Amino acid sequence: MPAKKKAAPARDDDRFAPGGPAWDVRDRSLLVGVTAWTEPTLVKSGLFYPDDVTSAEERLRYYAAHFPITEVDSTYYAPPARNVAQAWAERSPDGFVFDVKAYRLLTEHPTPPGSLWRDIREDLPADLAKKRNVYPKDLPAEVRDEAMRRFLDALSPLRDAGKLGVILFQFPQWFVPGKHAFDALDALAPAVAPDRAAVEFRQHLWMDEKHAERTLTFLDERDLVYVCVDEPQGFKSSVPPTVAATADDVAVVRFHGRNAETWEKKGVTAAERFAYDYPDRELEEWVPKLQELRNDAKSVHALMNNCYRDFGVRNGATLAAMLDETEE
Repeated sequence: MPAKKKAAPARDDDRFAPGGPAWDVRDRSLLVGVTAWTEPTLVKSGLFYPDDVTSAEERLRYYAAHFPITEVDSTYYAPPARNVAQAWAERSPDGFVFDVKAYRLLTEHPTPPGSLWRDIREDLPADLAKKRNVYPKDLPAEVRDEAMRRFLDALSPLRDAGKLGVILFQFPQWFVPGKHAFDALDALAPAVAPDRAAVEFRQHLWMDEKHAERTLTFLDERDLVYVCVDEPQGFKSSVPPTVAATADDVAVVRFHGRNAETWEKKGVTAAERFAYDYPDRELEEWVPKLQELRNDAKSVHALMNNCYRDFGVRNGATLAAMLDETEE
């Protein structure tokens, strides 16, 4: 049996030249990047970062030389620290943008008490502190408000440096259209102001024939950014690839891949769930769609979330090159 051919490092591709296509199309306000520049399978693959790029600082500097935007996903699992946000700001070039994923407590996901701020955790009633997870409904309104305030405050270094993009609020499958959900969305924009909140749904009802128009109108009226998605179809958690800009300043597209086998599979890592290598023809489908969004918003953030090995960085570079080849 012949030996399996080793994949060529993505960094050897001309599309990965520092300041290449992704930075070129940034000048047309089309920002292409990946959602996790430190994803373990990307780092371990050796297909993007050179062998001598080993520290967190070196990786961010290397990544930012090739892409003008990223999304921070670690902030979903635990609140960010201000000094870490300061380091991100200092280690990235002028014009670089960080979209930041909201802490899970702020998006109605189960939250381990151990991930909460220490003083808030210590003030929890004993029965809550012992639970595996707490939910926003378990906590007083003032605690939820304080959590939002602290989360946003920690991002101040990025905000002050002009590098804070959108704050991504990805709501779970059980967040369905109804009074509770609409009330939560109604409160979101003023809660994060002056920052920009972007909303991603993981429930098909929001964008089905019955609800789509109301959903987009509701977000538009509140200046909330609708997050367009490319993802597997046919699941309750699937949202169709609807192209829509509900805010004048920014539109967002997140590419989750089309791996239906792992989309709702239990017990897999995030990298395994989104392990999908887009063929060029599927990326080409999005070139006119991204241009359409650019006509409706001042800038477009296109984030590859298929963050397994080098899939995202390769696909992101390919998409940027395709956009670079088109006329303005």
